[in-house]
Amino acid sequence: MNESTPSLLRRMVDGFICLASWLSRSGAVLAALIMAAMTLHVMLEISLRAFFSTSTFVLDEFVGYGVAAMTFLSLGYAFETSALIRVNILLAKIRTQLMRRFVEMLCVLAAFGLTCYLANYFWRTVLRNWERGSTSETIAAVPLWIPEAFVLLGLAIFIIQMLSYIVKIMAGYSLNAETAEE
Repeated sequence: MNESTPSLLRRMVDGFICLASWLSRSGAVLAALIMAAMTLHVMLEISLRAFFSTSTFVLDEFVGYGVAAMTFLSLGYAFETSALIRVNILLAKIRTQLMRRFVEMLCVLAAFGLTCYLANYFWRTVLRNWERGSTSETIAAVPLWIPEAFVLLGLAIFIIQMLSYIVKIMAGYSLNAETAEE
């Protein structure tokens, strides 16, 4: 190995962390846009009912899809910014930095494994609904793969953000939990 290898590796790690952060922010922006669209839909529904005695007849369905999409699309950003609820009872008792990082790594790996399992389930469901052409049994007949794909995208962003956090732990960066406590 030559001298530039550590700096190249460091640049690659920084690039991956930057990519994960960008994806997380993009997911959060998309979630905010979905919230704005839901708000506009609610306002449209109110206007239609109040002034024209009619409805879009799909408000509850679309809001349900929107809430699911917003929740999962914002997971990566919430994790990155330490906005997810954490129980730090165990971490607060650990005095050595090395042991704290080890426990943090175990917790993130457990969450990573569970999220990968869930993402695999959603991937199969999205694929099955795409292949079968399944639609919702409502007036809108929404192809079911669309709202599920937003959930899958959010899970993928969350997985990448957790991988980024694992890389941070291994590379010795300051951790989300450490900066949240300061």
